[in-house]
Amino acid sequence: MVDVMTAPQRSRCMSRIRGRDTKPEVALRSALWRLGLRFRKKTRLPGRPDIVFPKERVAVFVDGCFWHRCPEHQTKPAANAEFWEKKLSGNVDRDLRTDAQLKAEAWTVMRVWEHEVEEDAEAAARRVRKLVRDRRATGRGGAGPPSRLDHPGRGSAAR
Repeated sequence: MVDVMTAPQRSRCMSRIRGRDTKPEVALRSALWRLGLRFRKKTRLPGRPDIVFPKERVAVFVDGCFWHRCPEHQTKPAANAEFWEKKLSGNVDRDLRTDAQLKAEAWTVMRVWEHEVEEDAEAAARRVRKLVRDRRATGRGGAGPPSRLDHPGRGSAAR
């Protein structure tokens, strides 16, 4: 399939894609705030999590369905397919490395898909709240079983 935009138009369009404070991130943070949870959003942790609960050592990422290959919504661009395959595979590989690095540093990682927040931000926030409360109750700073659900396409870690 041929791109309907010129190269400068496509470049301008792609440059406007936000990497921070996306609508799903803001929606999840708002829902967490309404539930009474307080968090950090600017950290120097590996992978730069979108939401961090430092005391509980919980790092939350809100991953875009396209950019992180959601098994329900991933698409394969026809134009420049080789570039996109490499780019998107690299994103998923980086996510796995980031998860492993954070876990090695005694952090619990939770990844939430963009579509989960768009469908029901409150439900996604309740999942985060449950994890944070569990961490508070056990007093663990990262030890113990993984808190992510098994997710096809992400190895043993899941959303």
